[in-house]
Amino acid sequence: MTIVVGGQYGGEGKGKVTSYLSLCDKPGIAARSGGPNSGHTVYYNNKRYGLRMVPSGVVCSTTRLLLGAGSFIAPEILVHEINELKINDRIGVDFQAGIIERSHKQSELNNEYLRYKIGSTCSGTGAAGSDRALRILKLAKDIESLKPFLTDVAWEINEAADASLDIIIEGTQGFGLSLYHGSYPYVTSYDTSASSVAASLGLGPKKIDEIILVIRTFPIRVAPGPLKHELSLSEKEQLGIIEYGTVSGRPRRVGQFDMELVKRAVMINSATQIALTGVDYLNNKALGIRKYEKLPQNVKTFISKIENETKTPVTLISTGPETESMIDLRYHYFELRGKSIEQTHTTPSKL
Repeated sequence: MTIVVGGQYGGEGKGKVTSYLSLCDKPGIAARSGGPNSGHTVYYNNKRYGLRMVPSGVVCSTTRLLLGAGSFIAPEILVHEINELKINDRIGVDFQAGIIERSHKQSELNNEYLRYKIGSTCSGTGAAGSDRALRILKLAKDIESLKPFLTDVAWEINEAADASLDIIIEGTQGFGLSLYHGSYPYVTSYDTSASSVAASLGLGPKKIDEIILVIRTFPIRVAPGPLKHELSLSEKEQLGIIEYGTVSGRPRRVGQFDMELVKRAVMINSATQIALTGVDYLNNKALGIRKYEKLPQNVKTFISKIENETKTPVTLISTGPETESMIDLRYHYFELRGKSIEQTHTTPSKL
């Protein structure tokens, strides 16, 4: 079982990494936690989707899709995505998942501190979390439109794990936005670390095999809050990093790589692997490359520095926006586990 989480401030490319893993490994289950306050971009049937609720594992047509009890569900968004993707026969929603109502969104829209200082997307996720803590929140089992999809996710996913099915779990947002470990108060309304992602689905820590931390060469942030060495507009244009938030539509702020943030994310998430995205921003000659030995030297040097500093292997290297633009070195990691990180790049990937 693998958990995929973000190591910076969201927008690291978790959707792409999860969809790539789903197409390669064809997992029995793909699960997701969180709410509609963040989006994941995937390419499915030659079309781009900015998903807010459905797991990115949707790209594998045989994969069961699950939303756990710790999720916050916006029924109208979820039902729209289910109908658009035609996946009503393979998605399950835990009967105890929390429900976001219009009143939750409105209360956040009315809160000037959240809107303007914190930069909330005002999706209602935080207000729903507050009502859950007060024990007055509606649950998925109370919503008529969700009844066809209700299931006991904790039971289903643990049964699958005990049967040795391959399972991919997709976290949401990034480590730096964690309510507990991020740059408070400029954070989201829940913990984004791997342990909390597992707990939200009803999984104990002994069930987890691998934790993949996704990081970008140039971290991004949409809302206010600390961002080390933030780039100017002209610097972003020079690098070709002009992006917008999947949910907010706001321009993404861009910073220089922050090794200390990544090292802390590795530590608190107990990351066993790193997926690095955006290497084509370091050198445009890396765009679309699928073999490690063909990467430009400055990219290889950057990867080696991350591995040496974090003591964690970089096993997935994204070289462009398309799902197939990926260098996959995982088999080195599994074959050479326990050996020095310097030995993990001796031969090209089999994939």
